[in-house]
Amino acid sequence: MINSNFFKLFLASAASNLGDGIALIAFPWFASLLTRDPFLIALVPLFGRAPWLLFSLPAGVIIDRVDRRRLIFMTDIARAALTLLVCGVVLASVNEVGADLVAAEHSIAALGVLYTCALLIGIAEVLRDNAAQTILPSVVPSVQLENANSKLATVELVMNSLCGPPLAGFLIALSLGLAFAVNAGVLFLAALLVFLIAGQYRTTKADDYVPVHWIVDLKEGLGWLFGHTLLRDLAFLLGLTNGAYMMSLATQVLFAQEILGLDAAGFGLLLTGAAFGGVIGGLAAPHLAKNFRSATLLRVSLLLFATESIIFGLTSHPIIAWFTLFLGSAAGIVWNVITVTLRQTIIPDRLMGRVNSVYRFFGWGMMPVGTFVGGVLVSVAQLSIGREWALRIPHLLAGALMLGGLVVLFYRLTHQKIDAARAHAKA
Repeated sequence: MINSNFFKLFLASAASNLGDGIALIAFPWFASLLTRDPFLIALVPLFGRAPWLLFSLPAGVIIDRVDRRRLIFMTDIARAALTLLVCGVVLASVNEVGADLVAAEHSIAALGVLYTCALLIGIAEVLRDNAAQTILPSVVPSVQLENANSKLATVELVMNSLCGPPLAGFLIALSLGLAFAVNAGVLFLAALLVFLIAGQYRTTKADDYVPVHWIVDLKEGLGWLFGHTLLRDLAFLLGLTNGAYMMSLATQVLFAQEILGLDAAGFGLLLTGAAFGGVIGGLAAPHLAKNFRSATLLRVSLLLFATESIIFGLTSHPIIAWFTLFLGSAAGIVWNVITVTLRQTIIPDRLMGRVNSVYRFFGWGMMPVGTFVGGVLVSVAQLSIGREWALRIPHLLAGALMLGGLVVLFYRLTHQKIDAARAHAKA
């Protein structure tokens, strides 16, 4: 029998991530029409990711106090409205999409709106993504979590990287404003699908919960994670990996334009490598999880992350770059399926929002830090080693940092620790 609520959640995730995939190209492309400064372009993903560092902790408290389905619905509506606002700015600033920069008198004001909207959309995304992960154990039985996470992770990559970026490239070729309008439209569709999910999705403590100060709630979530050495170490390792990845991603649009020689459509096609890799990783993850131990899969995944970054940083050929993204994305899906299912299995429901948000504070909070470092690194390095190698350096440094994380993974995250944590949760 089909789980209709999961089906709606699945379709909502597909629509939401299609919008994210369009935004992945449209936002930095608009920024590149406003300025050619690597740091100013890097500020767009920086503002978009900053809420993971600044807002993750209070977001967890909110998620554990409200109906999670309604929260997802409201944040999707907010993201759609903000995207429409950016669409208006685009229409007011760019009459014809091309290689020429927008007039200087328009670019400063437009960049200010772009940064502000990226920040607010990022805040909504923190609430939405954390709530979506915490709601899943209430939508499907625990024995189906790994399979459900695999499906959601696969559709996320397909829409975010396979469908969204090429569609964005096609839409931008027609009109940059149209790309933002379609982005807003699919986010409104995602909100509608979430609204149609039946049931109440408040935490199990809702009936007898006596409200306390949010700091008290937050301390409980922090204390639980820090007392669980396995999840704490995973959170820190994820922070290192995500920070390194975003350091390389900060100026990827310039890398694609200036080193790989790609236009908007080509950049979108490049990112389909990640999508195809995600499909393969998503299909393989449940089978790999049954036949290999989790620690082994996590070690191999991190090794592939590092390999992707190093090869990408050294190549000038779009096809080779495409295959590196394929490799890293396949590994990323396997990593996510293993670790997300582990968290959903181990963390108590009444703490799910807070502990999950604390975990992602450390794991995703390093993303804006990495973005900032990447933008500064390219801006400074180009003065001494030239523009080309300045754009390559973040990818090479990211790979080196991930190899360092692999050493930690071997010694801190063992088979025994993961098996013991699962057994304790079942007991």
